[in-house]
Amino acid sequence: MVKIIAVTNQKGGVGKTTSCVNLSASLAASKQRVLLIDIDPQGNATMGSGIDKHDQQWSVYHVLTGRCDISQAIFPSLYGGYDVLGANADLTAAEVELMAMDHKETRLKDALATVADQYDFIMIDCPPSLNMLTINAMVAARGVIIPMQCEYYALEGLTALMDTIAGLRETINPDLHIEGLLRTMYDPRMTLTTEVSRQLIKHFGDQVYRTVIPRNVRLAEAPSHGKPVLAYDRNSRGAVAYLALAGELVKRHDIKGARSPEKTGTQ
Repeated sequence: MVKIIAVTNQKGGVGKTTSCVNLSASLAASKQRVLLIDIDPQGNATMGSGIDKHDQQWSVYHVLTGRCDISQAIFPSLYGGYDVLGANADLTAAEVELMAMDHKETRLKDALATVADQYDFIMIDCPPSLNMLTINAMVAARGVIIPMQCEYYALEGLTALMDTIAGLRETINPDLHIEGLLRTMYDPRMTLTTEVSRQLIKHFGDQVYRTVIPRNVRLAEAPSHGKPVLAYDRNSRGAVAYLALAGELVKRHDIKGARSPEKTGTQ
């Protein structure tokens, strides 16, 4: 059965898109069939997958507003081994248009029903805000991965996101749950980083991934080349960490037939 996972955090700049792109590529490298959905009008996950967001005839905007079938808007990433349903600035208009539509919260879920059996994982890169696009993602998903930096303000943002998830679970998607908390831009030399990390593990236990994503220049460089870091520099610390995360995610779901990464970035 397909695993549909929204990658989200209402706080920006926490490595959300980086994680969605690189986890998708690492899952594909582990022999999983993966679809990445970019539902952020900035279109960064689209560009980071080697697809020009300015040159899309069909995008997630057209799917959500019923202008095309989802199968028409899915394209292979150039380097990642996964498929992409891309986004661009057109998606900004969908926020207004959806408000006037029937079943506005389930447009993405309904569209995915026709292609879900073609994939093992569907990863959704959400905008850094709670709007109708994010709600569509969370209604379509069963799990939520929350990338976060280990800093004080991140804990405040996490509380707000937890409340949002709880509200959606009570009202529209009872299957929604936290897939895991992912510590990003991790620097163990910083006292605050290690202290916040300890607090996360204390309060959330096994919901915190063992894998941590380090600060790594290759992770920052890869998007400018339209590549996941695995295709840009597979021996970098960032690539090794995301391979480890993919292995951890596959193991949590007890998926058979996956190739375990040779190296790990766990702590």
